[in-house]
Amino acid sequence: MARAMKIAIVDDEADMRQSISQWLALSGFDTETYGSAEDALAAITGDFPGVIVSDIRMPGMDGMAFLKRLMGMDSALPVIMITGHGDVPMAVEAMRLGAFDFLEKPFNPDRMTELAKRATHARRMTLDNRALRKELSDGSTIMKKLIGASPAIERLREDILDLGQADSHVLIDGETGTGKTLVAHALHAVGPRASKKFVTVSCAAWSEDQLAAKLFGPTEDGVPLVEEARGGTLCLEDIESLSHALQSRLLTMINDQGTPPETRVIAICNEHAPDKTLEQLLRSDLFYRLGAMTIVLPPLRARGEDILTLFTRMSEQFAEEYGCDAPPVTAQEAAQLLQAPWPGNVRQLVNIAERAVLQNRRGSGSIASLLMADNEAAGPAMTTEGKPLKEYVDAFERMLIDNTMRRHKGSIVAVMEELCLPRRTLNEKMAKYGLQRSDYT
Repeated sequence: MARAMKIAIVDDEADMRQSISQWLALSGFDTETYGSAEDALAAITGDFPGVIVSDIRMPGMDGMAFLKRLMGMDSALPVIMITGHGDVPMAVEAMRLGAFDFLEKPFNPDRMTELAKRATHARRMTLDNRALRKELSDGSTIMKKLIGASPAIERLREDILDLGQADSHVLIDGETGTGKTLVAHALHAVGPRASKKFVTVSCAAWSEDQLAAKLFGPTEDGVPLVEEARGGTLCLEDIESLSHALQSRLLTMINDQGTPPETRVIAICNEHAPDKTLEQLLRSDLFYRLGAMTIVLPPLRARGEDILTLFTRMSEQFAEEYGCDAPPVTAQEAAQLLQAPWPGNVRQLVNIAERAVLQNRRGSGSIASLLMADNEAAGPAMTTEGKPLKEYVDAFERMLIDNTMRRHKGSIVAVMEELCLPRRTLNEKMAKYGLQRSDYT
């Protein structure tokens, strides 16, 4: 499952921090509490996987000094400040220093939950993007992360290579969880701007005024993002959330650039209403500037045997992380994985793979039960079309050979013995499924 975002609550009043912690815990967050800024700083580092909620007025180090220390560690760390009556000017100053937002006591708990969701969403994207940037040494590295051999994923790789070199603005659309941010990074990594900056911002994570300041300025704690990305790539997540006023400013920025553009814009649509197209949500002139080159990511249910390949790879990774064996996949479970509607796409598959590994470590549960629970929780969803029996058989056979080759590190003799296959038959099946021994040694 996706790593839970933490929320650190810092307040010298025990009742206040306890009540905030209980409310956020009931809302599904992983909370931890600290009675002073000093205690929190002893535990929080620059790569803290979560959000800070802090009172402003505290003995010792107050909230403003605490905020400055946190911004010094990581200027992208979301900090929500809690202020008492009469401290609003101080809270506004905190926003200027980099606070994510503030709440005035007494505050509505639902408002706290809403802010926490926005802040954790922004933090998750920041950490994910940093992890991706850390892994990228060249374009070939990230292309290897696009796992699969289906026609849909092969076309996606070709589109990335073509559009990456084209150097024009790109619009990325597709269902949630299909890997749109990964594709945006790949477009940058394989293109002529690979050595330049890749700057990402979520249009949904900030209020209109905050986003305007972050994108275009004025900002006192650094250059606006459009300036930071100059010469490189500006990636706008959740483009469908961009207000019409900011769409207009973005369009002006794009129109003021030459050809090829000084700064490449990659816009990602993460969710739009079923009855609305992205073209209807964006200004038509902006849509056509961004959508001249478009990539629509394939849903997982359209990727055939990639589903089993991805499940196997993810299971192996989590098994290594948790120090246990990956769960075996029966023929029935393989068919269920291939038939599942996957409304959450690759992200859902990763979650199920991790939960399957944890179940296997405990010696209980099944992949089928995880799929059933996920689909029931998702409610009515799209369905998959039935496939010929031969496709299920081929996909399962390929998965068995692939798993066995990986386990024996490419030892043909060991694989022949385990699968009871003569060498010629094994060679023929490996050729049929595009498996090469060199990939496992």
